[in-house]
Amino acid sequence: MKKKKRVPGLNTTSTADISFMLLIFFLVTSSMDTDKGLPTQLPPPEDELVEKDFIIKERNVLTLQIDENDHLTCNQEDITTDELTLRVEEFVANTSNDPKLPEMSTREVHLMGKCQVSDRHIISIQVDRQTSYNAYLDMKNAVVAGYHHLRNRLALRRFGHPLSECTADEHNAITIVYPQRISEQPIINSQLSIIHSQKGGRP
Repeated sequence: MKKKKRVPGLNTTSTADISFMLLIFFLVTSSMDTDKGLPTQLPPPEDELVEKDFIIKERNVLTLQIDENDHLTCNQEDITTDELTLRVEEFVANTSNDPKLPEMSTREVHLMGKCQVSDRHIISIQVDRQTSYNAYLDMKNAVVAGYHHLRNRLALRRFGHPLSECTADEHNAITIVYPQRISEQPIINSQLSIIHSQKGGRP
């Protein structure tokens, strides 16, 4: 009688290693859904806040407010998000040297020489706790769009190409001329004192 041959068992010692490597591969190559929004830095907790008194001229501040009904105002005037983008462009650039718009500084900017720099303006955003996220996001997008339009036009005028094609040095120069100065803390006496444009004081 013939002796039956035994079938050798499979060597599975490396199966765990292979499975782990496949898992790492799929984690690295797979895309995951991410929340959409705007990058922003939240203020520190109240017990970490250090009260400081600043003197800022009224002409240098653009105040945006959204109430609990998602009603948007700019310096206490009703405004739409489309109008807000144009208002931000006009406010930050002050190309007409309007005494009611922010003061400009003359600075030496790399790659551009002497330039009028909008480094004294502040866009103050005050949002009610009951404001919807969509209303806040639409308002913030409109503000950022205003900055982007100004920077893009400056890039075309100075460097001959849009902002998206600027080098790191060109982009830095443009952001010096039009810095994004946004405050999301309410303007109150303990944090900020605003004086009329005809009085002295520099931010």
